[in-house]
Amino acid sequence: MHVLAKELNETLQGTIVDAMLSDVGRRMFFPKGIVAQSAEAGKKATRFNATIGMATSGGQPMYLSDIYHQFTENAFKPSELFSYAPGGGDPALRALWKEQMVVKNPSLQGKTFSLPVVTSGLTHGLQLMAQLFVQEGDTLVIPNLAWDNYELIFAHQTNASIKTFDLYTPEGGFNVKGMREVLAAIPERKARILLNFPNNPTGYTPTKTEMQAIADTLVSLAEEGMQLMVLSDDAYFGLFFEEDSATQSLFALLCDAHPNIFAVKCDAATKEEMVWGFRIGFITYGSKNLNEEQYDALNKKTLGIIRSTVSNCDRPGQSLLLKAMRSGKHYEADKQAAKIEMEKRYRTLKEALKKHEGSDLLKPHPFNSGYFMAFDCKGSAEQLRRHLLDTYQVGCINIADVTLRLAYCSVECDRIAELVDVVYQAAGEAWN
Repeated sequence: MHVLAKELNETLQGTIVDAMLSDVGRRMFFPKGIVAQSAEAGKKATRFNATIGMATSGGQPMYLSDIYHQFTENAFKPSELFSYAPGGGDPALRALWKEQMVVKNPSLQGKTFSLPVVTSGLTHGLQLMAQLFVQEGDTLVIPNLAWDNYELIFAHQTNASIKTFDLYTPEGGFNVKGMREVLAAIPERKARILLNFPNNPTGYTPTKTEMQAIADTLVSLAEEGMQLMVLSDDAYFGLFFEEDSATQSLFALLCDAHPNIFAVKCDAATKEEMVWGFRIGFITYGSKNLNEEQYDALNKKTLGIIRSTVSNCDRPGQSLLLKAMRSGKHYEADKQAAKIEMEKRYRTLKEALKKHEGSDLLKPHPFNSGYFMAFDCKGSAEQLRRHLLDTYQVGCINIADVTLRLAYCSVECDRIAELVDVVYQAAGEAWN
């Protein structure tokens, strides 16, 4: 094992992070190679800087004028668009994202957690977590209604075992009891659990009471000696449409809750800032009793896995996002307008579904947030999906042949009722 990896492992020894690291995670480190030496030279090499493989002129990267001139004159320096980004992302963006996390999650105030690391989108962040913390023999717990990419990332890449629990109780609330039963039954007394709120595919966020119950249940398991890594996939964070919905991340409740709980927040600018194609995600770590040196060691392992996969993440996207967040004239207004529109579509959809109450063909799963809603299907969801596409030119998503997902975020408000009617009509045709 490399000496730098050994040093990081010694720093993390005895912590919950140490207990959760995969073999790859233990071997991982951030090398004092080209990137680290280039960063050091950037601060001290005032005479000549012959470290990094980037063509420069006059202290700025060379560039294609056809690209640079697409931007308003003097809006960005060439280095803000064309140079490599630091391995962990633009330091100013990382600091601002952390600051905004506390604004969005007031209970984080005064708590200690890591500086977010920039990833190439949230999916990349989850894949990094799989590499660093999951391997064959480990168990990942997820709800039975979850994003299909979880299985691809955690089961087919790492060969981990995936166990599920029913997302909903019979009454339609979050199934805290079912979650606890699955976790408590894991014989190793160690598990990773991945929760996504608002949920994809269902659009469900626990109520404030349910979210606290989730946190309390995980803490009670930790107090019983179970070691837990709790991954919060906050891809749709902020899109909450009901008063009783929890509006703070589970990470905020768990990042200092118990030494046996390792909380990880995977979020992104993707939906929160409406920059889907920019591919800017963030990873943030938190656990009780971790100190700054240990957070630094953890981030260095993360930087190492980024370095060995994508090297560094998109520079122009980070610069554009940072500028908007810092000084955008319409930044807050545009975000608020989008949220208002999404809530309007949500309420229109709720009203449209009332017309079909009592149908045994399609039963809407409870939803209160996010971009989606989903139906429990009486017949084959794939058969219905194909019938909708071929007969009505309507695109929906089939999940495991039992669930049909509608992304109402991409349907204009005045067309939502028509969409719902067509889906129910097609179900009657496809399954009768």
